[in-house]
Amino acid sequence: MARNHAERHANSCLAATWRPLAAGRPAMSPAWWAWVATQDSLTARLIEAGNGRPFRVHLLDQRLGKPRLDEARALGLPLDRLAWLREVALCLDERPWVVARSVAPLAQMRGQRLERLGERSLGSWLFRQPDLVRSPIEVTAAPAPFHRLTGPWGRRSVFRHGRFAVLVQEFFLDQMADELALPSR
Repeated sequence: MARNHAERHANSCLAATWRPLAAGRPAMSPAWWAWVATQDSLTARLIEAGNGRPFRVHLLDQRLGKPRLDEARALGLPLDRLAWLREVALCLDERPWVVARSVAPLAQMRGQRLERLGERSLGSWLFRQPDLVRSPIEVTAAPAPFHRLTGPWGRRSVFRHGRFAVLVQEFFLDQMADELALPSR
């Protein structure tokens, strides 16, 4: 009972923290804006920034479950519907730079084999889809609600490919900021 109350409270607090990208611009340094506002593949940008260091997608969790309230709202999904949930850490030299959580409604996954991605990047699949459409980016300064590591910014958007939709949430970590000498915000 206490856990459910705490989860509902966390969901309601988290839902209020997402803002349109433009609303986050005044608080964001130009260096972070270049990372957070980009429309291209974050995986490709991380690999480039790593200057030859080994890049790895570390699968943290993958399961069927109910999305959080803010996730269901972003996807226009009823609260009682199951979704494919995937959490990963994007690492350079085995150190996490970004943690990400993807949520895809099960009803829209027909024919998609995302559960087979394993430790491959979801972005590497998404950005190969010729009809890919991305919703406007939203940002938050709140930490990732699914991971203990913290960082300055999170972003999210919904990617659509035909009838398929997936909410992708990416949280930039302090480790990345330190290694790239990025400002705190």
